[in-house]
Amino acid sequence: MKPFFSSLVVAGMGVGIFHALHLPLPWLLGPIGACLLAALVGVPMRGNALLSNGMRTILGVAVGATFTTTLLLSMVTMWPTLVLIPVMVVFIGLVGVPYFQKIWKFDFATSYYSAMPGGFQDMVLFGEEAGADVRTLSLIHATRVMVIVVTLPFLLRWAWDADLSNPPGVPAASIPMQQLALMVFCGIGGWQLARQVGMFGASILGPLILAAALTLSGFLHFRPPAEAIWAAQFFIGMSVGTKYAGVTMTEVRTSVIAGLGFCGLLLVLTVVFAEIIYLLGLAPAMETLLAFAPGGQAELTVLALIVGADMAFVVAHHVLRIFVVILGAPLFAHCFGGASQN
Repeated sequence: MKPFFSSLVVAGMGVGIFHALHLPLPWLLGPIGACLLAALVGVPMRGNALLSNGMRTILGVAVGATFTTTLLLSMVTMWPTLVLIPVMVVFIGLVGVPYFQKIWKFDFATSYYSAMPGGFQDMVLFGEEAGADVRTLSLIHATRVMVIVVTLPFLLRWAWDADLSNPPGVPAASIPMQQLALMVFCGIGGWQLARQVGMFGASILGPLILAAALTLSGFLHFRPPAEAIWAAQFFIGMSVGTKYAGVTMTEVRTSVIAGLGFCGLLLVLTVVFAEIIYLLGLAPAMETLLAFAPGGQAELTVLALIVGADMAFVVAHHVLRIFVVILGAPLFAHCFGGASQN
């Protein structure tokens, strides 16, 4: 248990330093930065998958509790931007696979599953089945999530003067106990039901769907309190940072640097797509950037909650991206892999 407790201490120090320096999102970016630095100097750390997933249920409930009938009806008008999500995934593959193969000399399976912007666990599992280098995949996807999540807050503040200091909710003391209990039920019950039916992203989508149903039916009237959202940010940030535990300098020079270069390409693609969508008048610029940024679903949900973005718009696009990647990755990998060997 010692590595886990050392992770808690390091992550807590990161929160304190970010607060002291008045840096944005201390509960999320503080643990990411501190755990990353500690991992690079050899501090033994590890996360807790069950706890991390439990924290994601809080975000699912928070998003579900924002749903209204008006919001649901507005989702019908999202199709012009939703259809661009598969297009962007294809562009990412066309850029990413040659980048990893030609420049970094990775094999096809490692290159393909490193390029696909899906869920961390899903891409590692698919890649392992295809014979990819699992450690390389893990480091590249951890780098993708970390760079995008760390870069976006500064970009949001620079481009739109977004207020990242807003409390993510009201204090727990101001919410009736019955409502808090209902949120716990939505989080745990929705997560377990989604797991039983094999839903991808069960820890977020299950609670989201159940909380949305109870909100629309008039039973749930509050979002999770600020303390719960801060806790979710803390453990999700710690989970991202601790994925670098045990990294060697050889891996830094190859996998991590390769991942950083790929993140630069991803950010350029994201800005290009967001700019095209904004110029065509299809969606607001900030929401488009949050919706199309290929970072972690949980981390970008946190950002959208804090800046007050259109949650339905952002979540719908991320769910579709993960859906397209998970369903299409094995098929495309088989087709492109066969073609690359001819």
